Amino acid sequence: MNLVLLLVIFFSLPFLSLSATCPLNFTILGTDKPSSFDSSSCRVLGQAFRLVQSDYLRRTERFLPPANASEACWGSFQSYVNHFDPSYADIRSSCGFTTSSISEGCANVSSRQDLESLVPQATLENTRSKCNQSLENNSPCALCTTSLSSFPSLGRSLSNLTDCTAYASIYAAAFANYLGPSDPGTAKCLFSLQFSSHHSSTRRKFLLPLLSVLSFLALSLLLLLSFWACCKSRRKSSSPNDNLRIAEVRLVSGLDSMEQSTTLIKFTFDDVKKATKNFSRDNIIGRGGYGNVYKGLLPDDTEVAFKRFKNCSAAGDASFTHEVQVIASIRHVNLVALRGYCSVTTRLEGYQRIIVCDLVKNGSLHDHLFGSNGVRLSWPVRQNIALGTARGLAYLHYGAQPSIIHRDIKASNILLDDKFEAKVADFGLAKFNPEGMTHMSTRVAGTMGYVAPEYALYGQLTERSDVFSFGVVLLELLSGRKALQMNNDGQPSALTDWAWSLVRTGKALDVVEDGMPQAGSPQVLEKYVLIAVFCSHPQLYARPTMDQVVKMMETDESVPSIPERPIPLVAGKLDIDRSVSSSGSGQLSSPTGYQSYTMGSDPQSSNSREDRSSGSRILSTD
Repeated sequence: MNLVLLLVIFFSLPFLSLSATCPLNFTILGTDKPSSFDSSSCRVLGQAFRLVQSDYLRRTERFLPPANASEACWGSFQSYVNHFDPSYADIRSSCGFTTSSISEGCANVSSRQDLESLVPQATLENTRSKCNQSLENNSPCALCTTSLSSFPSLGRSLSNLTDCTAYASIYAAAFANYLGPSDPGTAKCLFSLQFSSHHSSTRRKFLLPLLSVLSFLALSLLLLLSFWACCKSRRKSSSPNDNLRIAEVRLVSGLDSMEQSTTLIKFTFDDVKKATKNFSRDNIIGRGGYGNVYKGLLPDDTEVAFKRFKNCSAAGDASFTHEVQVIASIRHVNLVALRGYCSVTTRLEGYQRIIVCDLVKNGSLHDHLFGSNGVRLSWPVRQNIALGTARGLAYLHYGAQPSIIHRDIKASNILLDDKFEAKVADFGLAKFNPEGMTHMSTRVAGTMGYVAPEYALYGQLTERSDVFSFGVVLLELLSGRKALQMNNDGQPSALTDWAWSLVRTGKALDVVEDGMPQAGSPQVLEKYVLIAVFCSHPQLYARPTMDQVVKMMETDESVPSIPERPIPLVAGKLDIDRSVSSSGSGQLSSPTGYQSYTMGSDPQSSNSREDRSSGSRILSTD
């Protein structure tokens, strides 16, 4: 009898190995519906899978389940989704996932040992140091995610489920953070996951009422102190020093609230002066209407950039605080990373407001496309810049919570690191987009030539306004031409109109710059031209989303048929000019944006507000 049983088991083994149970534990996701599921369901499901993947890595030291468990894992994944949305019948077909993608890895990295062999030991130790804490709040999260930016690239993502840039976060949640990937703070910080129901965290039930009471008491105390300070100031004679102290009291609700809500490094003004050699002209690496950007060296020999705002006042602190909070809330390899800030008010120096970011050594895309160095970018570099910029924007629109509309995508705001990886910069005009809103109506801001028509004419702002600007930048990358140029009649000529005139007559490749080094295949170049024209379509709903753009660039997915363009971009130039005039400023200038510094010009002069990049900035006071 035992012999018969052994024979049955022996002959059954080949068939049993064909399929297996799923080793992934989807139950750690609970039954709560992710808060952003309805607005970007497929992206949220991808993030949920990465959290589960991190838990599997923590338990087994392997990133991926075996291939023969793929079907079973999809069944478990589907069961998880059906808990909160039974109508979501088949996530694979709905999101374009393939069965095998759940077991596909990146750059032959399948285990913890594989990844650690590619990452410098100093980087691993820095990640363990910065991520081994609760990541519930913005600042610990920012410190952790900043450390992950030093992880090496693992190549392009294989599918819309397998994101190679996420391996660093998956690793950090598994081994660098002691709370693990299922902790609410870790899930929010490293995987952008928040759930609509909070009953799973019993700790919050007790903390929230207590925090509400403490907040009320703190607010009451703040109001009493402000009232006392005002009364005291009225009894004294007014002087410049008195006015300065009163202004500092008024600012407590703005800058101090930022200091309490984030643990970003707050640099002293002496630290900044020492790092920049007292703001030496030799350390200036960029300038704009806002002021100058200086390179500097921290005590640990880290090179950073200091963005110093000029003409600061108490009234301008709202915009400074806004930019710090926007950059602090996001972390992505294709976005400029914030290290800290400096905010001081002294009798001698006045108001000093400085943002400290990672140093991006290769300047801006504008410098390389339109500068005077004479070296033209090769197609592989341009393609990588285009893809990096698209990924950064896709993260702002669908990865950040709440989503963020940049509002000023242009060549001078795409910075390039020492490996020519794109870093989207300058968030001075960025807008948080509340969940559930289809668009916002706001005063026009941005740069002529890059601003979407519906935004320039009507103030209607959506994520697809950024898509239009990206399309213009992509056309600049492909053609080497500026967004706006003057024709022989002295009239503005839009790059988007010129490109469309060639595409619609079957001459898409004529858009590509002649003599581009290492030019790609005609099929690839034509595809990118079509993507650029598709993105820069004047009609809002004819444009793709940035998620769709990334997918078209990363895969063999073809570009859909591009609708006709009923309205040339420059047709409504007078209307756009009237819109600018009615926005409250009535002038074109450049309060923000990165530009190369030219010796001989006064960086603090008011005359330096002219924008030397393509197009002119539209002022906005919103």
